Amino acid sequence: MMGSVTFIADDGTRTLLDDIPDGTSMMHAALLSEVSGIVGECGGSQMCATCHVYVPVEWLAKLAPMQDPENAMLDSAVCERKANSRLSCQIVMSPQINGIVLHLPQRQT
Repeated sequence: MMGSVTFIADDGTRTLLDDIPDGTSMMHAALLSEVSGIVGECGGSQMCATCHVYVPVEWLAKLAPMQDPENAMLDSAVCERKANSRLSCQIVMSPQINGIVLHLPQRQT
């Protein structure tokens, strides 16, 4: 199965990515498509917080629960951590999140 995601930059620019295979992290999808605003310095190992995103409330319950390493790493994110902050390396495409919208912080580094 394939899904889609829309990344919305801090300035309002929208980037739609289609045909993302199930099991692909949103960070990897963004990096492969050169989405400006996702850095992914650590390659998705929850060690840098440079793939920080804000998830609209209506999508949060559809995501896998946040684990301790992600929770701890978000405390060191450059931009403000919010209640809806997640690392895009921990958001994996599945039929449940097809069409998800992710907002990017002002900066990652």
